[in-house]
Amino acid sequence: MKVNLNKALLAAAALGAFSAAAHAQSSVTLYGSLDAGIAYVNNVAGHSDWLQSSSLISNTYFGLKGAEDLGGGLKAIFKLESGFDLNNGAFHNGGSMFNRQSYVGIQSAQYGTFTLGKQYDSVVDYLSPLSLAGQAGVVNLAAHPLNNDNIGAQYSINNAVKYESANYGGFHFGGLYGFSNAAGQFANGRAWSFGAGYAAGPLTVAAAYDQTNTNLNAANGGAAGTATVGNFASQQFAGDVKRTFGVGANYAFGPGTVGVLWTHTRVQNSNASLTGFHVAGLNARFDNIEVNGTYSLTPALALIGDYTYTYGKTTGAGTTSSDPKWHSAVLAADYSLSKRSDVYLAAAYQHASGDVYNNGTTVVTNTASIAGMLPNSSTQSQVAVTVGMRHRF
Repeated sequence: MKVNLNKALLAAAALGAFSAAAHAQSSVTLYGSLDAGIAYVNNVAGHSDWLQSSSLISNTYFGLKGAEDLGGGLKAIFKLESGFDLNNGAFHNGGSMFNRQSYVGIQSAQYGTFTLGKQYDSVVDYLSPLSLAGQAGVVNLAAHPLNNDNIGAQYSINNAVKYESANYGGFHFGGLYGFSNAAGQFANGRAWSFGAGYAAGPLTVAAAYDQTNTNLNAANGGAAGTATVGNFASQQFAGDVKRTFGVGANYAFGPGTVGVLWTHTRVQNSNASLTGFHVAGLNARFDNIEVNGTYSLTPALALIGDYTYTYGKTTGAGTTSSDPKWHSAVLAADYSLSKRSDVYLAAAYQHASGDVYNNGTTVVTNTASIAGMLPNSSTQSQVAVTVGMRHRF
């Protein structure tokens, strides 16, 4: 009897150890970021405005991510991520719950990662981290005018399959294809992109290309100027064909980082969804040249800033063309209260010049449009200042 009892205790101990090991091979993490503050903005419908702001520095979101060790260097992974307005709790992008990312896939340390679901394109993956609106500073106010290149990561791609390579001596690459999921309209509503990056010591360089196809004509399934199929209901600037490509680099030195970024966007038969920039049925192009930097004065206090020059051109409506331009600058100070909490003070300035189309026929004076500040400025210049707090978990 004594021997049987010892065997039973040994078996229970072994089972407990196996269960603990199995549990250690799987993980689920709740994470997110909360950003709220008080903002001042001038020249809105002829007035100045004070408002309680959300996500002017970084996006407010929460998510779940997990991994399960499958053995042989493989992992099953997933991510569910939702952006929302901290002021009223409303979900972004039409109210869908997991509006930022929702995917499942397989990860291999040797061969890379393959995922399926709602995901960000290669411009967001490779170029956004080199901009102030991305990992260079995570300042949403610094997104390029009209988010013409999606550097501000304001939308992701539905119905997408994505591959991201392993890291080969600092070099990595990847690509995405988003299906339209519409019978008889395979090319209408699809998206595809690819990019590559290299990091060695203090230097990081990257390049990316992204293309979306959405026929906006009424003869192809919807009202003129309205994306009805596929990926782009939440895209601010869509068209029959939209192409974005660019290159960028960051260089780290001591407590600081400097970066430069160039993106080029072309839109064929653009839509009419832009407040104050109605270009329905026209062709538009934008070039954005950004210089950015971060510098840590102390381990807790960092200065962040950038300057972006954007020049565009719209053509159509007969022989008339317009040439809008924007000068944008952002300066911010960020103070860390802990590893997860910080307070900030940020200011943005933008000056617009040139002409734009209004309703596709009339040429009017261009107006400023600081990211996150809607509606657009009622004049060619706009200033926004915000002070707030951010907490990451």
